[in-house]
Amino acid sequence: MGVRRKSREAVLQFLFQDDFRGFEEGFDQDIDQRFEDFCSLYDVQKKARSYAVELLTGVYGVRADVDAVIVQHASNWRLERIDVTDRNILRIGVYEMIHCDDVPPEVAINEAVEIAKRFCGGDSPAFVNGVLDAVRAGMK
Repeated sequence: MGVRRKSREAVLQFLFQDDFRGFEEGFDQDIDQRFEDFCSLYDVQKKARSYAVELLTGVYGVRADVDAVIVQHASNWRLERIDVTDRNILRIGVYEMIHCDDVPPEVAINEAVEIAKRFCGGDSPAFVNGVLDAVRAGMK
């Protein structure tokens, strides 16, 4: 497993935790320290931390926009109704597709699907793939 995959998985776990607590105003202001504390508790590899912080900062910075893209492309799904893990995998995937020039959309989709296979239920990989493929198609 590559370093970036480990980064994405750490970001997923961090976002999952925050999603359950509720994304409160100002939570992103101490993201570096909160992520450092998270890493010490969950033994995140040092090599994976820099890209993880980049992803977290990015996702937090444009979360409302990313969520709007997810809602637009997840036909007949309100954001709150999407499984917490699926929702946060989609946030990472959409962010990478739209804001990370060094990550081709196909790679972002594949990574999200592989992470969904590891962390989610049976239908999740297909759901994640469908939503992110719709996002990719909308980018053209």
